[in-house]
Parts: sequence; C-alpha cells; structure tokens
Amino acid sequence: VLPVGISFYTFHGLSYVIDIYYKRIKAEYNFVDYSLFVSYFPLLVAGPIERATHLLPQVKLKRDFNTEKAKEGISQIVWGLFKKVVVADTCANYANAIFDNYPSMDSVSLILGTVYFAFQIYGDFSGYSDIAVGVSKLFGIDLLKNFNYPYFSRDIAEFWRRWHISLSSWFRDYLYIPLGGSKGGMWMKIRNTLIIFLVSGFWHGANWTYVVWGGINALYFLPLLFFKMNRRNTDDVNISWSLSTFKIFGSILITFTITCFAWIFFRSDNILMAISYIEKIFEFSFDLNNFKINMSYNVIIILSYLILFEWNNRGKECPLYNSFSRIKLISTVLLILLLGEFNIKSEFIYFQF
Repeated sequence: VLPVGISFYTFHGLSYVIDIYYKRIKAEYNFVDYSLFVSYFPLLVAGPIERATHLLPQVKLKRDFNTEKAKEGISQIVWGLFKKVVVADTCANYANAIFDNYPSMDSVSLILGTVYFAFQIYGDFSGYSDIAVGVSKLFGIDLLKNFNYPYFSRDIAEFWRRWHISLSSWFRDYLYIPLGGSKGGMWMKIRNTLIIFLVSGFWHGANWTYVVWGGINALYFLPLLFFKMNRRNTDDVNISWSLSTFKIFGSILITFTITCFAWIFFRSDNILMAISYIEKIFEFSFDLNNFKINMSYNVIIILSYLILFEWNNRGKECPLYNSFSRIKLISTVLLILLLGEFNIKSEFIYFQF
C-alpha cells in the first residue's frame, strides 16, 4: 500500500527542506525542476540518495551530449548488470537454498550460505547503483558514488565509508552532526553512534532483525571510536608486497568475516532463526554431500572474476572503463549472456526498503 520508492523519495525531499533551512541552497520556484530532482527515475526505487545541493543545480543546467561520459556510462551499466544478473542472482540460488533449509545443513554449508548472501546483497545493491549512475551519465548527470569496493575495507569504520555511501553520509550530515556529532565528550559520541546505526537498521524495515543488524555494526564500530582509530584507514588500499601486506589482507579478511556474521541477522526472517543459524555454525559439523551440493565451481569462477577486476581497478569508479576496456567489456557481456540465463530472475533487494 506504500508508494513506490517511499523511503528514497522522502530522503530527497527532506534533504531539500533541511538544506534550505540551513541556507545551503535557495528555494526552487520552478516546480518541474523540483519534481525532477525529487523523483528522478534512475534512483527513485533504490538510490543513491541524492542531495539538493548536488543534483538540483545539474537539473537546471543545459547539458550537451558527451561521448566519453556516455562510454563510461555504458561500461558502468554493463558492470552493474554483471553484478546483478550474474553475481547476485547466481549467489541467490545457493544462499536461498541454504537459508531456507538451514536446519538440515552442516556448519561449512551454513558458512558458505553467509558468504553467498554477502556477495548477493553486494552484487544486487551496488549493481543497481552502477546502473543508475551509468544511465545518468548518458544524460550528462553525475550522481553521488554509492559504493567504493567495500569488501576491501580494513576495518568496519572504513567499510561504512565505502558501503551505501549516500545513506551513511546522509545520516552523518542530517542526524549525527545535528545531534552534536563528535564535538561533545566520549559518551555523546557513543550515544550518537548508537542512534545512527540503530536508525539505519530500522530504516531497512520494521523487523527486529534489521535493528539487531544495526546494533551489531554499532558494537563493531564503538571500539574504534573509543580508541580514536575510526579514521585510520581513509586512504585507498596500497600493496607493496612486504610484511605489512599480510597485515592488510588479514584486516580485510577479519572485516569481511564480521560483516558476514552481521548479514546473518539481515537475511534471517526473525531473531530466533538467526540465533539458530549461528548455533548450528558453531556445532562444527561437516557433511560431504551437503558440501558438494552447495559448493559450486560456477560461483567460484564468477566471484574470482568479480574480485580480480575490482581489486585491480579499486582506484577507479568503474573497473571496465580504463586500459583494455573493450576486451573487458566484451568478456563481461559474454558472461552476462552465458551465465545470466541459468539464474532465477529476482527483484533488486533494496526495492523493498
């Protein structure tokens, strides 16, 4: 019964009103321009969440077709389609089977299910964002970057600077800072951080699983805040193949592991299911038949392709748009055509929020 895109539509409208209140922009008297900003179709149902200060001025400008920007946009659309149709939908086939039948699964299969869902939600949501950003580039409009290779993060603070950036920054600017931000004492910082993460969880839906998911991420974040380590990894990941390299990869693996643990609550139907799922993981059981069914060589190849391309191009917005772009574009299109057909087509996960 709710209107399509109610949450993203509302966030756009709120940013406009708040920015006028703080005199960051002037009120818009052209109703068509305002309506286009609030209901701009590529981002209406799943973001990114735009700001009036960023998108509204672009709406009002006269735009000329830019060939290079269009090429970049097409590359980003293709990469987004690959992440959705190939990565997300392939992982969904296995993640859904494991989560739906978790009582009969062994510990290893349950861990695989968690990893599959982690890549499902990443491919699904960041894939949509890539498509929205790419389509907008065809129109000569630049949208806010929403994902910056989050699974390469070295701690949870860096992860939240790279995951759903438009939502995280929205809460920071319109909720965290007005509450006092980090200007007050440590207890005020802790309070504000808890509020941000719990509200972020509640924003995803009226289910306690989302609130607990937000609370878990807050607990991950608070030690970094308490020891003033939450801003230590603000640069891109650079590898020099020294002893520090193992530390970097270890940090990335730990961050990915704890993120996957929190995803269990996000994916579960209710709290009891999540707790039961976790309990079965710690039974440390192994069933070879289950493992053979749930471990897919197709998934290994697809995820290897994804990780390799994104790791080697982690400083760029789109992995396909740089050197050897034609070869990478053709190979990705072939994967979409060859592997996408075998998947059950599913809606984008964030269409429900």
